[in-house]
Amino acid sequence: MKPMGNRRLLSASGRPQRGGRSRKRPSGREAPVSSSRRLKRRMTGSGTEQQGDIPPVPTTPIETDSLSSNQSDSASSGDEELPLAQSEQLSAYEKKRLKNIQENAQFFESLSMLETAQRLRELGKRRPIKRRIASRREKVKSSGKQPIIRRSMRLLRMDPKGIPLPEIPIETPEEPEERISGPVKMIANEEQDNKVTENLVNTWLGISQGEMRIKEKQPAELKKYKTSLNKMTIQEGFVAKVTTNRVCSLAFHPSQHKFLVAAGSTYGYVGLWNLSSEADAIHQFRLHIGAVNCLHFSPSNSAELLSLSNDGTVRCGNVAAAVFDEVYTSNTWNCSAFDFLSEDGSTLIVSHWDGDVAVVDRRTPSTSAESDAYLGINHLRTVSVHPVHRQYFVTAGDKCATIFDVRNLKKSHNKAVAHMNGHTKKVNSAAFSPITGNRVVTISMDDRIRIFDTSAIIPEIPVVASIAHNNFTGRWLTKFRAVWDPKRDDCFVVGSMARPRQIEVFHDTGSKVHEFRDAEWLGSVCSINVMHPTKNILVGGNSSGRLHVFTDSSLSGR
Repeated sequence: MKPMGNRRLLSASGRPQRGGRSRKRPSGREAPVSSSRRLKRRMTGSGTEQQGDIPPVPTTPIETDSLSSNQSDSASSGDEELPLAQSEQLSAYEKKRLKNIQENAQFFESLSMLETAQRLRELGKRRPIKRRIASRREKVKSSGKQPIIRRSMRLLRMDPKGIPLPEIPIETPEEPEERISGPVKMIANEEQDNKVTENLVNTWLGISQGEMRIKEKQPAELKKYKTSLNKMTIQEGFVAKVTTNRVCSLAFHPSQHKFLVAAGSTYGYVGLWNLSSEADAIHQFRLHIGAVNCLHFSPSNSAELLSLSNDGTVRCGNVAAAVFDEVYTSNTWNCSAFDFLSEDGSTLIVSHWDGDVAVVDRRTPSTSAESDAYLGINHLRTVSVHPVHRQYFVTAGDKCATIFDVRNLKKSHNKAVAHMNGHTKKVNSAAFSPITGNRVVTISMDDRIRIFDTSAIIPEIPVVASIAHNNFTGRWLTKFRAVWDPKRDDCFVVGSMARPRQIEVFHDTGSKVHEFRDAEWLGSVCSINVMHPTKNILVGGNSSGRLHVFTDSSLSGR
């Protein structure tokens, strides 16, 4: 045979064919190809769509009857299914291929994929929703009788025997308690007679006669002061609950022979503890209805104890008359602190939370202020008077500590004569040093204790030292206040959040002088502290109304 070259074979219609062989059509009518046949050709890749190196399928038609009759015989060969004339024209490869096609067709037919697909199509069609028409129910005619509802004995408010329980009274909200007006008798623990406090009154009156607050000069050496602090310890019996609630203020009687401590609590109670007595030593008085923020014994007459409360009143306890008199009554319930403007204690300056200050003269019969002024300070917490130049007073407020001159106060638009800057949060307290007033110590919520040089009252007071100190007392503890030791002009006492619990003493240079600790007796934070004016006695109060007393041998012989 001659090589074909690149010539293409033409079919009967004159169109070129791709294979090397021409497709022969059977004579007569061509058998129709069923849809299952087409599916088999697509799955097996037979027909004219197959290209490449695989030889094309011969164009000789395969009888459908012979194919279908032999589909069940999977072991039969391809030569037996074709007529002898046609099988001789096929190669071994084509015979093998036809056999594979037949086996694949039998396998797919056994899967019944066409029937499954048809069923899925029928299931996928949406069926019309048959709306159910609700049958009309006939209304049941009421018989007029109330249906019986079963209830428990508790809901019927009856006991197990069927006896009705007493009615529960409707609780009405309590109205705010009114301020205590007029003088209050000096009767401790709300008893009906004053025999309980008779010993206290006699002791208080006895130690106050002829007693004056003596300002002793501080020791020349700090080393001796440290040594005296190291000797102070808590002795047995010197931890006691003096008030029923959190301690907000403390004051120490200046007597050098017998020792009396006053503590103010959150609900208006003032407790007195006679440290020199073991029996009937603690007495409590209800003087206010708000927190007692400030307590001071009068500097000229220690038989008088002045107390200030949030309820807007200042009272003076006169032990000679055995009564607590009203000294000042504000129109609003927002008093925060007070201090003595005069050395004899007859004139006070009272601060209010909203930034007002009032000058009160105790010698007048009226309980109103002589004058008042608005300082423009938010959250005015404390006020402290200069011990030498008593016209000056320092205030602690929101992010500021300022010094004002009481002689220049006006009704409004008051300007401070000096500013102590550097605070970034609220200032809890600010106080002049007790002897010369050359220092001011402030304690702020920005976790800093600052000491300022106030030897000269100038517009910008310089900072001497700044101490890092944890002052975040939270909601349930009284805010820390730094108080000077009355015996010295360079050391102050402050509470601490450190563990083990302690009370700290600092020098005005910023160095720590001493830490008061006791693993057995001191296990809480003492936010409010006070030192005795002449003796080495320290008292610290906590949030449960308990007082802790550190002392040397001063109280050993009580």
